[in-house]
Amino acid sequence: MTSLDLTGDVVDLTRTICDIPSVSGDEKALADAVESALRAQPHLEVLRDGDAVVARTSLGRPTRVVIAGHLDTVPIADNLPVVVDGDVLRGRGTVDMKAGVAMALHLAATLTVPRYDVTYVFYDHEEVAARLNGLGRLVRNHPEWLTGDFAILGEPSDGTVEGGCQGTMRVKITVPGVAAHSARSWKGSNAIHSAGAVLDILRAYVPRQPVVDGLRYHEGLNAVKIEGGIAGNVIPDLCTVHINHRFAPDRDVAEAEAHLREVFAGFELEVTDAAPGSRPGLDRPAAKEFVELVGRTPQAKLGWTDVSRFAALGVPAVNFGPGDPLQAHTDGEHVLVPEIRQALHVLTTWLS
Repeated sequence: MTSLDLTGDVVDLTRTICDIPSVSGDEKALADAVESALRAQPHLEVLRDGDAVVARTSLGRPTRVVIAGHLDTVPIADNLPVVVDGDVLRGRGTVDMKAGVAMALHLAATLTVPRYDVTYVFYDHEEVAARLNGLGRLVRNHPEWLTGDFAILGEPSDGTVEGGCQGTMRVKITVPGVAAHSARSWKGSNAIHSAGAVLDILRAYVPRQPVVDGLRYHEGLNAVKIEGGIAGNVIPDLCTVHINHRFAPDRDVAEAEAHLREVFAGFELEVTDAAPGSRPGLDRPAAKEFVELVGRTPQAKLGWTDVSRFAALGVPAVNFGPGDPLQAHTDGEHVLVPEIRQALHVLTTWLS
């Protein structure tokens, strides 16, 4: 098992944890290393559920904050081990979100007497279906581990506070046809051709850009996969269009589904996965204090993150971490060293 030095340089720690492959479903090695390193810190209580590790102080402070990050990454694309290029770390996980995880691990070990009690959460299965999400499992199994007055999720945010998050919904629309020999195509009905009507709707769709609690969100509705066809000489009798909808947090899951059923009226629509968004919550005192310390204008989170799960528990939460979120999941994924150090400095100052 790889040994982690939590009190040393945070950039070296970022490289070390990135170089432990942890694609969703294969987080055990990293979770073991994280648990072992945290258990070596006498000021922390350490708990574990599956491949999720929780560490917390118990100093009797009147306020408790939660700092969380996911251990998993999307699949590696020949981009490990990490390559160092001056002030740039290149490789899978560097921005999404091992730099944020390293920052939290360093804080957990070095801030032995923070001014707030702190709960640190490191969890699995964030990059896959919502039903597998490790933080969601903790919410179901151990909600008391996640209690707090304010939470920060270390997702990459370019060092800016990103409030709330969009909801996400995956649906599939199945278009029927009638199979026939392609030499006598008029005897059948081509389902792939008929699916063109679904694509026409998507091409013409104008997404909303609502302002929610002072932050502007940009919605999206996109086909992400099409399936259909039997053989090279058969008219297809079914075609399925898979669609991802990102919706602003002024709508809940039921409202988003009702909207899609209205948009695709007349088509067979099945919801395959959904997770609610989260309103920004920047009017809370702890959030205001943190935003003022960061000193930059907060932005809407254009994507889904687990701040939604904290919001469901009544814990206001924001996204704040080093790195450009546009680098997430790219083959050239990278993070700038100064951004890691600056984000760590902000959190250290706030918690001290």
